[in-house]
Amino acid sequence: MMRILLFLATNIAIMVAITIIFNVLGLQGALDANGVNLNLSGLLAMSAVIGMTGSAISLFMSKWSAKHAMGVHVIEQPQNQTEQWLLNVVAGHAGRAGIGMPEVGIFDAREPNAFATGASRNHALVAVSTVLLSTMNADQVEAVLGHEISHVSNGDMVTMALMQGVVNTFVYFFASIIGYLVDRLVFKTERGYGPAYYVTQLIAQIVLSILASMLVMWFSRHREFRADAGGAQLAGKQKMISALQALQRSQEPQMPSEFSAFGINGGGVWRLFMSHPPLEERIEALKSNR
Repeated sequence: MMRILLFLATNIAIMVAITIIFNVLGLQGALDANGVNLNLSGLLAMSAVIGMTGSAISLFMSKWSAKHAMGVHVIEQPQNQTEQWLLNVVAGHAGRAGIGMPEVGIFDAREPNAFATGASRNHALVAVSTVLLSTMNADQVEAVLGHEISHVSNGDMVTMALMQGVVNTFVYFFASIIGYLVDRLVFKTERGYGPAYYVTQLIAQIVLSILASMLVMWFSRHREFRADAGGAQLAGKQKMISALQALQRSQEPQMPSEFSAFGINGGGVWRLFMSHPPLEERIEALKSNR
């Protein structure tokens, strides 16, 4: 809860700072002088409501969405030794990480993978795929679970959701300004909003969202290094390296970014849109203790 309050306070401070900058630079006055009747402060506040609301809804529905999208079987009463072992390992990691016991689940997939999600550190879900359990040894699975528990203890799901909310806020804000300027100055709409506003605003949102996603993915890649380091502390560095090497040997398609635990290799411009660093970089980071 403290993380959410601190981040929201930071977002409010950013909005206040930007409003002050608008006033100091005289941007509002310049728009008014050119006949562009646009309330920047009001637009920024409305954009924040739109941007943060969608992100907050996504965060609070994340466990429910993951369970249904991935077909997760949550272990409530272990039916075999594997399920009991999974619960024991997660409980041990959670205790050492200082978080509440997450729900633990298994899902069917054609590749070895895992994910963690949830609205808070003490109400999370950690799930592994059946293929991961069948292709990795116990030490490697233990390391993967440590990686996921580190995501939870680091508050990564909350931080990423709130960061996405901030990004959504500014995408909508600047897209609206672009749409309004084109509608007023180019197409000379005098009252209300003409068709040019809606078309331009939509195109601007698409373009700005693509550009903004590079920032979000950059942050996501850095959180993966932190989660690897956390997994190494919980399970052991060699176990974490071995798990990454096992994934490197597999030929896995990437899961949806909000549920994926490990990324595939990539290069060129596509690297900017990768939610996870290449596996060789993650292995090297662990070996060099970065």
